[in-house]
Amino acid sequence: MGGRVLVAHQPAYWPWCGYFSRLLDVGELVLLDHVQFSERGWQHRNTVADRFGRPVRLTVPVRRDFGQRLTEVRIAGPDFRERHWRTLSETYRRAPHFSRFADRLQELYARPWTHLVDLNEAVARLILGVLDLDVTLVRTSGAPPSGSKTAALVDLCLRHQAKVLRVGAGAGAYLDADLLDEAGIRIEVAAYDHTPYGRARSRPAGLSVLDLLMHEGPRARAVLTAGARTTPFTSTPREVHA
Repeated sequence: MGGRVLVAHQPAYWPWCGYFSRLLDVGELVLLDHVQFSERGWQHRNTVADRFGRPVRLTVPVRRDFGQRLTEVRIAGPDFRERHWRTLSETYRRAPHFSRFADRLQELYARPWTHLVDLNEAVARLILGVLDLDVTLVRTSGAPPSGSKTAALVDLCLRHQAKVLRVGAGAGAYLDADLLDEAGIRIEVAAYDHTPYGRARSRPAGLSVLDLLMHEGPRARAVLTAGARTTPFTSTPREVHA
């Protein structure tokens, strides 16, 4: 049983490998930028690691406004750009493929970002280009879906003529499977099993995909493919990553 697959996700800052492993065989990513901003999520932060595998957190400072939509979130000043570029330069200057991506990263941080979602979309486009994934990005803020939670996902599937909704491992906590079934939409759960990479094959799991790119370069897509898997939705899966 086939059909067009819908992948919808909130735009994130330097997302982890599993975020992109869901996109290896689809042509479109729906960015849920109409939803409420969450300070505790991955919308404005993520983790890389130094050459010893020690975690390094990158956080984009934002202006707090209770209840604001993600598309409305403004970045609190330009200082983070130099700070993040310096951190990435120091963290990855000895990585095998740093020179391959340094110019693109420096150019990204040279731009005068004012809104978080614009920065996150640019990050996603950069990574998709490096991975040679021809994926169109569509923001929901231009035409928000009707309803909430599962009803909104049903609406998005219908708009994008998708027969399959691909979700993450934690979707069982909020999905109404019956509502999707009534609409003729099948649920597919995407998971990512960490595939060892790097010179010593000892890089930590759960880091930003940027770490994979710095250590594997052109081989990064093959690593993602090796770790990607999908299964039919049958019950509430175990959540492995935000």
